[in-house]
Amino acid sequence: MVVRACLAALCLLAASGGALCEERSPRGLGAAGGAAETGVPVDVELILAVDVSWSMDRGEQEIQRNGYVAAFRDAEVQKAILEGNHGRVAVAFVEWAGTFTQNVVVPWTLIDSKEAADAFAYRLSVEEPDRERRTSISGALDFAVPMFADNGFAGLRRVIDISGDGPNNEGRPVAEARAAAIAAGITINGLPLMTSQEDQYGGWGAIADLDTYYAQCVIGGPAAFMIPVHDWQQFPQAIRRKLVMELADLWPSRPRADERPILKVADGPGADCLVGEKQWQQRQDFWNK
Repeated sequence: MVVRACLAALCLLAASGGALCEERSPRGLGAAGGAAETGVPVDVELILAVDVSWSMDRGEQEIQRNGYVAAFRDAEVQKAILEGNHGRVAVAFVEWAGTFTQNVVVPWTLIDSKEAADAFAYRLSVEEPDRERRTSISGALDFAVPMFADNGFAGLRRVIDISGDGPNNEGRPVAEARAAAIAAGITINGLPLMTSQEDQYGGWGAIADLDTYYAQCVIGGPAAFMIPVHDWQQFPQAIRRKLVMELADLWPSRPRADERPILKVADGPGADCLVGEKQWQQRQDFWNK
């Protein structure tokens, strides 16, 4: 069952065509939140945070959801889980859009066998993707960070994997939320969906250099990386590869000719981390003329 979660704003920074990285400083059918109070050791605690804003149509959202379903049924992904130090991981699946719009589609789930991975995939397959307004990457990060507290698992790594097709245009600045997550010891990986064309005020916030934006404004933390997707046909392969790297803690390697490149966290000029907010204000000014 999809759990709607609307949180108040909490008080409390990736180069073109690939995935980005920073230096990085012991099985049964798993149950959702199955060891909620036991602190089960796992190789990674992973939150898949998936954009469901109106900039994607229903068909694109189905491609996205089906890509994750297929990935958890994939033999290579399951092998990556079972051959880790502990042979088990904890995964949660969250959909997000605006500042106060986050849905926990599948809560924290222990995946420690092929059967558990298949069961996770099934739970994803039976839930209808949601569609909501606005794009708040900062809201998604602020929602995800507290999910790691007292979740019943003790991971060697904590990772938020955030996918989206546009820059932050609502909520607090994304760089602030990024810094807070990194300060909490969490790695943010990215899957920028560069599948929409940039336009003037009617294209739901698409920007041409979304990969650069993700590199410099979104992903961060130990061994952070991203894999840009330029066409929806690339999505299934990209998400399988990305999950293998995250679940098996593999250092991004040089891609084969048929694979999407992997990019590192990027520093220096190039991306305006407030471009989405500025774009939204320009759109509002345009329509209010």
